[in-house]
Amino acid sequence: MAAFIKMFPLIVVLMALLAINSDKACAGDPDMLQDICVADLTSTIKVNGFSCKNAFSAADFSSMVISKPGATNNTFGSLVTGANVLNIPGLNTLGVSLARIDYAPGGINPPHLHPRATEMIYVLQGQLDVGFITTANVLVAKRIVQGEVFAFPRGLVHFQKNNGHMPAAVIAGFNSQLAGTQSIATTLFAASPSVPDDVLAQAFQIGTMQVRQIKSKFAPRN
Repeated sequence: MAAFIKMFPLIVVLMALLAINSDKACAGDPDMLQDICVADLTSTIKVNGFSCKNAFSAADFSSMVISKPGATNNTFGSLVTGANVLNIPGLNTLGVSLARIDYAPGGINPPHLHPRATEMIYVLQGQLDVGFITTANVLVAKRIVQGEVFAFPRGLVHFQKNNGHMPAAVIAGFNSQLAGTQSIATTLFAASPSVPDDVLAQAFQIGTMQVRQIKSKFAPRN
């Protein structure tokens, strides 16, 4: 019984992933054409995903990467640790992945989107204020607590913020082996080459000097 309780969060996430993938019209990744295709991460062959390697083992399907809390002593007070095809090669062509997200008190996973996947999170500890914005500019938001799940539709801008006084953590499930992430502020103000100042100034209805000030906050630190 104790073992079941310990595994319950992962069971919830995995069941959610199976539900997401049950409708193939909405699946994040294409259907696989063979039993397994363990990713050859060293291959220079470019395909939609990764080419298969010939020799593989159980280790290609296993990882402890999200077993421990991540360090949140950074600008945003949060850390996303992925358990995807880049560190679990056996996920190649399987259309699923996980992540662990840790938040310090006051920490935020800033507005971002995943172009290739729907996301569902399960709260391991703490509480979070979360939300997503539809293409009609409607905010769907609420506070979620330990044991609760919340889904973010594929491609929509969303966020999580820990407004509590204690650390928080979630397990996130994706219906893609590599969901991809575009953080809105970083994408716009730290792109390389840089997005022209006049484009951002007109888009945000601010001056070019303000644009440069914002860009300076996202500049790489030496």
